[in-house]
Amino acid sequence: MKKMYFITGSQDLYGEAVIRQVEKDSREMAAFLNEKLSDICGIEFTTVVQTSAEAEDICTKASSDRDCIGVIAWMHTFSPAKMWIRGLQALKKPLLHLHTQYNEKLPYDSIDMDFMNLNQSAHGDREFGFICTRLHIRREVVAGYYKHDDVIERIRKFAYAAAAVDMCHGMRIAMFGNNMRDVAVTDGDRVESEIKYGWNVNYYGIGDLVKLAEGMTEQDIDRKMAEYAEKYDMDTDNIAAVREQAKYEIAIERFIEKEDITAFTDTFQDLHGLDQLPGLAVQNLMAKGIGFGPEGDYKTSALGAVLFRMSEGREGATAFMEDYTYDLTAGEELELGSHMLEVSPVFAASKPRIQVHPLGIGGKSDPARLVFDGVCGKGIAVSMIDLGDRFRLVCAEIELVSQPKPMPKLPVARLMWKICPSLPVGSAAWIYAGGAHHAVVSTALTADDIRLFAKMTDTELVIIDEKTDLNAFEQQLEMLDLTAKLKR
Repeated sequence: MKKMYFITGSQDLYGEAVIRQVEKDSREMAAFLNEKLSDICGIEFTTVVQTSAEAEDICTKASSDRDCIGVIAWMHTFSPAKMWIRGLQALKKPLLHLHTQYNEKLPYDSIDMDFMNLNQSAHGDREFGFICTRLHIRREVVAGYYKHDDVIERIRKFAYAAAAVDMCHGMRIAMFGNNMRDVAVTDGDRVESEIKYGWNVNYYGIGDLVKLAEGMTEQDIDRKMAEYAEKYDMDTDNIAAVREQAKYEIAIERFIEKEDITAFTDTFQDLHGLDQLPGLAVQNLMAKGIGFGPEGDYKTSALGAVLFRMSEGREGATAFMEDYTYDLTAGEELELGSHMLEVSPVFAASKPRIQVHPLGIGGKSDPARLVFDGVCGKGIAVSMIDLGDRFRLVCAEIELVSQPKPMPKLPVARLMWKICPSLPVGSAAWIYAGGAHHAVVSTALTADDIRLFAKMTDTELVIIDEKTDLNAFEQQLEMLDLTAKLKR
């Protein structure tokens, strides 16, 4: 099981009795947090650090432990920060600095200097915070009593993000075909993606899938069709087209298992040997947490898998989405998000329907797909772009809404939303930032979750929300460009 180390800071001047009490309190706190976070990861108390050697040893151990996804550090007493330097320099895992204390309230009637020396997190954590700042350590600071609900929730968010970052290391993404010809924003530096995030992105010929699909038995397809019948309403007489999609999905599943793949892409410009563009097959796979990007967009496919992992256990939906078209009614502007076929059923407001319609692109047979109207609620849209010298995450707060009128002639799944603070401002900010037409939309995550992921991976982030002012936003982008140039 994945875990986070709970490391307590002190020093060797207090005597054995004090250190024993520090350890006792720390074990109790770690056990409490372990119970509260057990659905995400374990919390393991490790040691009370008293010397430079101990700090270096435990931070080195955390960095080399494959099961460790992060570190929670807390100073029970004062802990001279110079002794943390080598340890923090060795630490390669996400760091949460928990600014709390063992006791919630002061014992006003009995407080004395012994109590003060033992319970001086207000003192020790500031010392620790300084050395983290001096060393330019990117970390999350959570302040407050560790048993309070708001503090627990912030620690849980950190754990979700740390688990997603851990998932990135060694994650394998398959590109069936390459990037869509002449498209810029969906392309990217695959080598740099692996250096920075751990994403191993490789090209595979579509023939690899065709060969697997051709080897499918009728019994294999029958089992997949039974799965479809349980999840979706069959709204077509063209069962042969649906069975073709079932064949594709099983082929992709077997390829994923064989190659240890977490996310994949395809492109309608390279479908040699396939009768249809994978639609229903991809939609059903996305609902299971497999990342997907159309037209060779590996960044969105990888980000989709990572954010899906980050959202596990939370209310809401997370998956790929594309900006498509607008309703520009003054004061009531809406965006319609959809795609040719590939919209995940996690966004369905009601039971999706399997339908077969012409596609009008790709030159293949009519593909089966899921058709549905989308859910409502607050959410975010997140795009990852490659600026050549760095990656940038663009995160916009949105509100998903019901479509104002039926769309009886639109044979694809769709979502509708309002971008904050308004379409004229929010969409302009997105375009100024270079945000792609592909994104990962989530009603389970917030901009704060993306902030944590960006911090842990040292990725540039811009957020579009109710406070966005275009003048200030453009100035922010200019400062980010200048900062990036200074770092070269």
